[in-house]
Amino acid sequence: MKEQVYIIDNNKTFEPKHIFDCGQCFRWNIEDDESYTGVFGNNVLNVKKEGNKITFKGICEKDIKQVVEDYFDFNTNYEKIKEKLANVDEYLKQSIEFGNGIRILNQDLWETIISFIISANNNIPRIKGIIERISKKYGKKIEWSGKEYYTFPTIQELSEATVEDFRALGLGFRDKRIYETTKIFIDREMTIEELIEEQDVNKLREKLLTLPGVGPKVADCIMLFGLKRFEVFPIDVWVRRVMNDLYIKNEDETKVKNTEIEKLAVEKYSNLAGLAQQYLFYWRRETA
Repeated sequence: MKEQVYIIDNNKTFEPKHIFDCGQCFRWNIEDDESYTGVFGNNVLNVKKEGNKITFKGICEKDIKQVVEDYFDFNTNYEKIKEKLANVDEYLKQSIEFGNGIRILNQDLWETIISFIISANNNIPRIKGIIERISKKYGKKIEWSGKEYYTFPTIQELSEATVEDFRALGLGFRDKRIYETTKIFIDREMTIEELIEEQDVNKLREKLLTLPGVGPKVADCIMLFGLKRFEVFPIDVWVRRVMNDLYIKNEDETKVKNTEIEKLAVEKYSNLAGLAQQYLFYWRRETA
């Protein structure tokens, strides 16, 4: 594959740091020049923002313009979304101003499922390390600009690993969960297609919750980041904290129930709850 370049100007809803550091993806890394390089699908891309100019450069299996516009969701009007959410209240308006360049990526669903099972009770550097080791062992190698990169393994490629293989890659207690989840898909007890086609968010959540290692938060992250279900509101420690601090005001935030937060999110943010969650999460975590 030949290196391609694509440049866009004056996009007010694109900030690499906001996109890659808001908790939705694990295969983008910052470079010395503050650009980001990532692997997705069979593509390796570097993204650099200088002033109003954003340069995308790398190896793509299709035309780079098409790849970029699809992956970074340029068909969604984020200005309109931000305008609508900013009217909810001053808190959300402030969080949107802070993370104004956030976009929800169009990520591969299989990679999202495995990545967020790995993310449970884990930290970002460790999650990234595990995913990188899995990709290097079972994915395909892509060489670009004097470096080696590895694609995230397909269901078929990952099915070659045993529980012991996963353990050797440092997955800890997640080794069995990744092995069993892969087996469910390789045996077609569940398919990627049926998850994509399921329109009912509650039925979709129920299906995801049957996968080993998928609890409510992981299921919601998979729905938001792998299936673009913007109505879903994943709750972690930061989201619980920000929702309690701003609205619920319980002296002990650990006693705030998920159902109370979810009810509040639906009332306030409606079918854009997932995007509101991203702005609030990023704002609270980065300013803590």
